Amino acid sequence: MNMRHKTAKDENFPVSGFLVRKDLRGAVELYYEFARYADDIADNPQLTPEAKLEKLHELEDIVEGAKYKGKKLLFAKKLGQLFNERGLSLSLALDLLIAFRKDAIGFRYETWGQLVNYCTYSAAPVGRFLLALYNENPASYLPCTSLCAALQIVNHLQDIKYDAMNLNRVYLPEEFLKRYGVDKNALLQDKSSEGLRKVILLVLELVEGQLKEAELLLSIVRSKRLRLEISVIISLTAILIKKIKRGDVLSSRVKLSSFDKIRGLWSGLLHFLRRRQKTLPGGN
Repeated sequence: MNMRHKTAKDENFPVSGFLVRKDLRGAVELYYEFARYADDIADNPQLTPEAKLEKLHELEDIVEGAKYKGKKLLFAKKLGQLFNERGLSLSLALDLLIAFRKDAIGFRYETWGQLVNYCTYSAAPVGRFLLALYNENPASYLPCTSLCAALQIVNHLQDIKYDAMNLNRVYLPEEFLKRYGVDKNALLQDKSSEGLRKVILLVLELVEGQLKEAELLLSIVRSKRLRLEISVIISLTAILIKKIKRGDVLSSRVKLSSFDKIRGLWSGLLHFLRRRQKTLPGGN
C-alpha cells in the first residue's frame, strides 16, 4: 500500500513561516507537532479503530496533565504546560481529537452541514489557537471558522482518490453524491466522471462563499502580521480553487506550484494594503 505521511513542507499553507511573530513560532511548532501526531494515528492503516481511539485518548490525557515519564509524547506534556502558562483553553487542542476520532472510525457525512461541523473540529481550532496567541478578539473566531473550513475542504478535494483508496474515507456530502449519481467507486477511477465533476464544482461554490465570509478577518484582526498572513492564505486558496476547477483531482494531485505561491504572496500583499482595518490600531 502506498502510504505517505505529511510534514509541514507538504501543507498548502505552512504553519510556522516568516509571517508568524518570532516569539510565537515555538508555540506554533509545538502545536503543529501535536496535531500531526494525532493525525498520523488516525491515518495509520496498521491500527484498528479501537487502537486508534485508545492512542488518541492517551494523548488527550497527557495534554490534560496525566503523569508521563516517557520521551515519545513529551511534546503533548509540553503543550499542556504551554496552554496553562498562557491561560489558553485546552479545547483549542483537544477539539482536534474529536475530528480525529471520527476519522478513526470512518465517519461518513450525509450533508454539507455535517461536513462543515467536522471542519469546526478538524481545522478551526488551529485558526482559533493562532488568534488566541495573538490575543485577538473572540469575535474573530466565527469568520476564522469559515476560513479554516474552506482550507480543510479544499485539501480534501485534493486528496479525494487517496482518501477513498487508502483510508476508506469520503469527505464529500452523501446528499451531493446521490444528487449526481456518484458512488465511492467513481472516486477510485483515473478520470473524474461528469457527475463527480458537478459534485466538486458545487462544493467549490460553497467554499468560495466561506472565503468571502473569511475576508471579514481582514477588518477585525488587530495584528498586522496576522492580517497579512490571512490575506495571503485567502489568495492562495482562491488560486488553488481555480486549479481544481481546471484540472482533474483523480488524474493527479492538484497542488500549488512555486510560481503559484509567489503569485499568491504578492496578490495577498496587495489585497492587504488595499484593505483598511476597522478595529483599534496597535496590531503588530
